[in-house]
Parts: sequence; C-alpha cells; structure tokens
Amino acid sequence: MKKRNLIFSLLLMVLSFVTLSIGQKAHAEEKTYKIGTDLTFAPFEFQDSDGKYIGIDVDLINQIAKDQGFKVDLRPLGFDSSIQGVQSDQLDGMIAGMSITDERKKTFDFSTPYFDSGIQMAVKKDNTKIKGYTDLKGKTVAAKIGTESATFLAKNKDKYGYEVKQYEAADAMYNALTNDNVQAIFDDAPVLGYAVKNGQPFKLVGEPEKGSAYGFAVKKGENAALLKKFNAGLKKLKANGEYDKIVAKYISKGDDTAAATGSMKKIEPKKATYTIVSDSAFAPFEYKDADGKYKGIDVDLLKTIAKKQGFNLDFKFIGFSPAMQALESGQGDGMIAGMTMTDERKENYDFSDPYFQSGIQLAVAKDNKDIKAYKDLKGKTVGAKVGTESADFLKAHEKEYGFKIKYFDAADQLYDALKVGSIDAMMDDYPVIGYAVKQGQDLKTPIKRESGGEYGFAVKKGQNPELIEMFNEGLKELKQTGEYDTIVNKYIGSESTAAAKKDSVDESTITGLLKNNYPALLNGLWKTIVLALVSFALALVLGVIFGLFRVAPSGALRMIAGIYIDIIRGIPMMVLAFFIFFGLPGITGIKIPDFMAGIITLTLNASAYIAEIVRGGIQAVPVGQMEASRSLGLSYNKTMKKIILPQAVKIMIPSFINQFVISLKDTTIISAIGVVELLQTGKIIVARTTQSSYVYLIIAIMYLILITILTKLANRLDKKVN
Repeated sequence: MKKRNLIFSLLLMVLSFVTLSIGQKAHAEEKTYKIGTDLTFAPFEFQDSDGKYIGIDVDLINQIAKDQGFKVDLRPLGFDSSIQGVQSDQLDGMIAGMSITDERKKTFDFSTPYFDSGIQMAVKKDNTKIKGYTDLKGKTVAAKIGTESATFLAKNKDKYGYEVKQYEAADAMYNALTNDNVQAIFDDAPVLGYAVKNGQPFKLVGEPEKGSAYGFAVKKGENAALLKKFNAGLKKLKANGEYDKIVAKYISKGDDTAAATGSMKKIEPKKATYTIVSDSAFAPFEYKDADGKYKGIDVDLLKTIAKKQGFNLDFKFIGFSPAMQALESGQGDGMIAGMTMTDERKENYDFSDPYFQSGIQLAVAKDNKDIKAYKDLKGKTVGAKVGTESADFLKAHEKEYGFKIKYFDAADQLYDALKVGSIDAMMDDYPVIGYAVKQGQDLKTPIKRESGGEYGFAVKKGQNPELIEMFNEGLKELKQTGEYDTIVNKYIGSESTAAAKKDSVDESTITGLLKNNYPALLNGLWKTIVLALVSFALALVLGVIFGLFRVAPSGALRMIAGIYIDIIRGIPMMVLAFFIFFGLPGITGIKIPDFMAGIITLTLNASAYIAEIVRGGIQAVPVGQMEASRSLGLSYNKTMKKIILPQAVKIMIPSFINQFVISLKDTTIISAIGVVELLQTGKIIVARTTQSSYVYLIIAIMYLILITILTKLANRLDKKVN
C-alpha cells in the first residue's frame, strides 16, 4: 500500500513539474495582461449586435498586442470598477477613454496620448447657415447636463447670443436636433462622430475645442514593460496608417465635401504656387528616371497631396544640403527629401506629421557567409555615410563589437567600396538598401534592421503654416484610402521590380546605360559647355579691366584691383557659390536662379585669375618699350593700345587657354548648388541605377573628348594670332 502511494506521489510530482514547465514556457513566449475597460462608452468601447466588445479602445489595444507580442484578457468592468481594479492589482492596466489629468497622474502612469478629445458643434446635415459660432445668434443650442459642453455653452452664451437647452441623455438631445427643437448641439467630438457614422443626419461644424487627451494607464510604478509596449505599438500604428483606419472605422464628420473616409479638411492655400526644394539623388524617395522625369516616394506623395488639397507645386531638385540652405534663405517654401526629424532640426524648421518610419540596416556582399550577426564584425571594416543615423549607430557600438568605421560622402562611394572589398560591410537606410538590391546590387541583409527616425515635410520655422496643414490633412487621407501604401509599395515593394523591368532596358552594361540615358547626358554636357563659355567670356571682360587696373599709373586703381583679386582668390569657389546662391538672397531678398548663380561664381573666380594673367603678360613686355614710347610723346593709353598690348596678348593666349580648361573643369563644383551639369547628371543616373563605375567612366570620357576638342581649337586660334 505504501509502495503504491509512493509511486502515485512521484507520478503526481512529475505531472505537476511538466505542467508547470509548459505553463512557464507559454508564459515566456507570450504574456497575457488583464486590461480593464468601460461597459458602454461608444465609440471607444461598446457591445455589437453579437454581444462582442468593439470600439476604438478595443481595436487599438488588440492591434498593439498583436504587434508587440502579448495577449489581452479584456475585462469590461465599467470605468470606476476598472480604476479600482488597477489600484488593487487585479488588473494590469486600463483603456477606457480615460483623460490624462494631473490628479490622476499621482496614482497612475500614463502612455503617450492616443486620442485628443474635445467638444464640438453639430447641426443638421442640410443646414447651410450655421458655419461657426457667430451664426448661432438668436438660435437655441443644446448640451447634456453636467458636461464640458454645457459649461462651455454657459460661458459663451452672452458672447454669441444663443439660448441654451440641456438634456439628460444623448438620444433626447439628438431627437431635439432632428425635430428642429434646437438648431445646434454640443457634445464630445468622438461621440458626435460615432453618431454620424451610425446614421444620425448631422454634420460636424468647425474644429473641436481642445479637451483632455486620452491615455492608457497602469498603476504608478508598476507594469513599466506593458506601458513601453503600448507606446511602441501606438507609434508604429500611427506611422503605418493603421491608427487612422481604426479611428475612421468608428468616427465620421458627416460632411459630404469630405472623401469617403470622411476626414480630410480642405485648407486654403495662400500662394498661387509653392516652391518645394528636394534632394536630387536619394532613391527611392527622389530620383530621375530614364525619361528625365523626377519620381520617387517623396515626389509622388507630395504631388498627390497637392492635387487633393488644390495647390500648385514648383519642384527644385538641388541636393539635400543645398535644399536645406535654400529653405533657410527663403528660396524654397517647403522641403521634402527623406529628412529625419531631430530635436536640433526642430529648432529651425516646423515639421509635418511623420510620413515615413525609417530604419537602418547592415548589408554585406551577397556571397559573404561570415557575417550573420554584429558579433561577427570583430576586426572588420564597416562603412557608412558621413552625418547619418548609420554613422551614429556604428560609432556608438564600435567598441562593443570591435569593428573599424570608414566614412563616405556619398552612397555610390559606399556601395562601390563594398563591391571592391575595401570594406567588409556597410550600413544605410533600409529602403535605400532595398532599392539598391532591386536595381541589381549583389547585397544581402543578414541582420534585422534597427528602428530609425521619422521622415517629415519641413518649412522654415514660423513660415507657411498652411503648407504644413495641407500636407498633414492630405497625408491622413492618403493613409485612410490606401493610396499611401500604393505609393510606397511602388518603389520598395514588389510592384517596383515589375515596373523597373517594364520601363527600362538593362542598365548593368555601358551599352544599356548609354541607350537609356544619352539624352540626359547630352543635356548635361550642353549645360556644362554653356556654363563654361558664357562665364569665361564675361570673365575675360572683367579680368582684362582689373588686369589693366593692376598695372595702371593710378595707385587707387591698383589698390582696387589688388583687393578684388585677393578677395576672390582667397575664397574657395564652393564657398563663393554657396554665398551667391544662398547667402545673397538672405541679405538682399532677391532670389538668384541656380544657373545664374553658377555663371556669376565661375565668372568672378576666373576673372581674378585672368586679371593676374593680364598683369603678367603686360609686365613681360620689356619696360624699355613703355619708356621709349612715352619719351617720343605718346600718351599712356596710346602706348598700351599700340605697343604693349599687341605684344602682351601673344604672351597671354596660352595662359588664357589653360584658364578656359580650368573653368570648364570647375563647372563640376557648381553641381553643389544644384545646377544639373554633366557631373550632377551622372550622380542622378547613379542614384537610380547604382552603376557608378560605368557612369563615371562615361562622364570621364565625355570630359576628355570635350576638353581635347576645345584645346585643339584654342591652339589653332593661338597659331593664327601668332
């Protein structure tokens, strides 16, 4: 008997141990949280016809749980009971349209607000007379007893001249409006929106009065992990548009002018056309296609929003840094260029709602089998672009994983370095890497991407607020209608690959690149030639004048020429270009087109050197000839014209030819302010095709041919003159 009891006890212990182990394993895999909520607070939580709880709060917590990997045991106990349940540790948290107040913060820890509440006015759907508070004069307005709405109406009764009627229940108030017993009603904005969504013949008027924000709550000092998961999930839902879909499911404005999703507000533009500055080569956000047209996520997004909101755009694709400076100097009204919103940038710019949740990712060569985790980077060299999130991430983990960092100025340099093996791995924004892979780069991403910053549309601090409003309203609408996802998937989803195959020839060869891009390359070449010829012609005139001043008998003229030459030669040409294009408009208020700014820069730079060539040529003529001429009674001007200059010109011509070749090469520097000459054209093609080796080889050959031809022509001219 004892033996049987012993065996039974042992079996029971084993069974208990196994059950406990399974339970612990399941708990470790996916924790379940008890979440309290209200019984009936439509549209946030209520029962449908099947007795199932639905609503904004319910859908939100379930979606966040799914995203963050935990389970929800929803307990509809009522508002007060849920509060007591959290305080007594019977519940882990509560979500019940709970306003975040200073008093409640003493007892609860709150999430970031998930809904901004407020009171709002509603009228009958066919009412066209009441468009604001001023139209309520002589009318009767209703609210529920003891609510924020009733307090607001009582406070503003004398100001707007209406009569107030109060009701105990919402249905009585709604019937009063339907039967014309009152001309307008006030209630919580989401409650009115839900009523409209469910068939009440109302429409909402104006914007809600600012009210308390709703938050998810846990007991003070407890369940910090749950709160962190809620915040992370909420951020993700807002970024991918799921949050807007949940809210739109239950709330509508009831305004026929809105779209089917019922939420977009039309903003009145204050300008006929807005100038938008952007990057010139940041695929898949903005880049030039084979037809020479700019496209990408940023471009399509803003064009679609502009169409929906009814304003005109003038895009300027000038590069990221020039775009920021153009925005600062007032040459651009807004900027969209995959721009990460940082605290530092928020000091100078006003940003829209985030339109893209970025992230950074490590990439290695496709045939690399050694690097599968960060720990495998020990002793390796990892590349990143200067001043990026990737560079910051690598710097922060350099000692932890034992790798070396190599910095690059541009994406094509970074990708080429990995291709030729000068670095073992690289890090970049994940959509950019994804686009490069789709364009044929032999890369793979062995490690899951790191979460990154959010991209935003920007305007200069305190300027063009309506542009931000139009962008935000349009963005919400695109996310609700699904157009946002369509645009993004077009460039970094499966659709982009099909589109690429359909639209272009194989650009992985020199033949394919030339076939697809020769119009753009020829256009860039033509701009380079025009820049060089026009600027050099103007520089000749200016340079000769200052060169003559440099050797003039007048000390004042010599001093003026000397100061001019020293200043121009002492300023690097890129700095000079930036000052003319970005600095002068900020000082004078006059906008200078990029091409004109390029010509001015090249002219000033070349003229200083030509002035010195002229001075050297004149001084190379034996001084005795000037003295002999003057002793014969000829004036200084006649001596220079008849004797000195004809000899000096022959001496100067070889130097002029050399200076012209230098000016032609210097046109590449002008690409820094966004002029799309030959080099900038190449950069744009590289951004789309990622074939930097072939593209720059083609451009080098084009420059070589052009400079050789022009040098031969100049030499022939030199021979004729001599």
